[in-house]
Amino acid sequence: MSEKDSFPGWHGTTIIGVRKGGRVVVAGDGQVSLGQTVIKGTARKVRRIAPGGQDVVCGFAGSTADAFTLLERLEKKLEAAPGQLARACVELAKDWRMDKYLRNLEAMLIVTDGRELFVITGAGDVLEPEHDIAAIGSGGNYALAAARALIDTDLDAEAIARKALGIAADICVYTNGNLTVESLEG
Repeated sequence: MSEKDSFPGWHGTTIIGVRKGGRVVVAGDGQVSLGQTVIKGTARKVRRIAPGGQDVVCGFAGSTADAFTLLERLEKKLEAAPGQLARACVELAKDWRMDKYLRNLEAMLIVTDGRELFVITGAGDVLEPEHDIAAIGSGGNYALAAARALIDTDLDAEAIARKALGIAADICVYTNGNLTVESLEG
C-alpha cells in the first residue's frame, strides 16, 4: 500500500454556485477534516480574484495547496485572455490534464464572472451546469439536490445557496455551517 493509500486523507467541503435573477452566488462551508477529525471549521474556500481588473469568484474543493496553484494559473490565463472566462477555463483544463506536474493536483473549481458559471476538473472537464446550479465537494450532491428543489421558488440566488449548504451540512459530516458567500451581478 502506498503512502497516499494509507494516509487518512483530507476530506470535506461543499461549494455551490447558483445563478438566478441576473446574479451568481458562490458559497462554501468552512470545514477541513483529516480522517475523522475536524482540523479547522473556518477555512475560506471561496475567493475573489481580479486579474486585469476583471472580477471573478472561485470556489474550490480538494487540496488547498493544489487549489491555490490552479487559481494562480487561472489568473494568468485570464490576464492573457481578458473578459474571456470560458477560454481561460478551457486553457487551464488543458494544462491541468496534459502537464506532468499539474495532472497530479487534487482539486475541483467552480468559477464565475457573473455571467458564466463553470466547473473545472482535473480530468480536463469544463462544465457549464444545467439548471444554473453547480456543486462540488463531499456534500456537493446534497447541496445540488437541495438547490434544484429551491430554484423555482421566490428565493434569490444567495438564499438558495445558503439554504442548500445548510441542508448539506445537516447530512454530510464533512460539511459545516460556517459559510463564505461571494456574489457577482451578471
